[in-house]
Amino acid sequence: MIISSLKPILVVEDSDEDFTALGRAFRKHALQNPVLRCEDGDQALTYLKGYGKAVGWPATLPALVLLDLNLPGTDGRAVLESLKRDPQLHTIPVIIFSTSSSSRDIEDCYRLGANSYLTKPLEYSALEEKIRLTINYWLGASELPGLN
Repeated sequence: MIISSLKPILVVEDSDEDFTALGRAFRKHALQNPVLRCEDGDQALTYLKGYGKAVGWPATLPALVLLDLNLPGTDGRAVLESLKRDPQLHTIPVIIFSTSSSSRDIEDCYRLGANSYLTKPLEYSALEEKIRLTINYWLGASELPGLN
């Protein structure tokens, strides 16, 4: 694995409740990576396209992005499309994490370059299991590109 254990995980999520639940699940499964949060698509793009330049943001790109679709301002689809079209950012794994189970949303996201699509479960225990599997696969089993 390429030093991904030191790279942050970027969570793009506008819901405080969902972000809190994700944080609990990350802690339960002993995620070592720092977790960054952007509350909307504009903030996420500012960080990702200007990493290392803005005060307070890390100078390292994230190991992966956990991206909600329905965000205020620039929505998740536009963020996904922008990342996957950017030659410096397109290799960052983007995992869509949405309440939508619409086949159209799923197909659109994969067409735009999503690496995975997960629906947000209603029960916390199911969320924990999805996060456990996500951490084990993306940060344990897969080889991630060295972006910087």
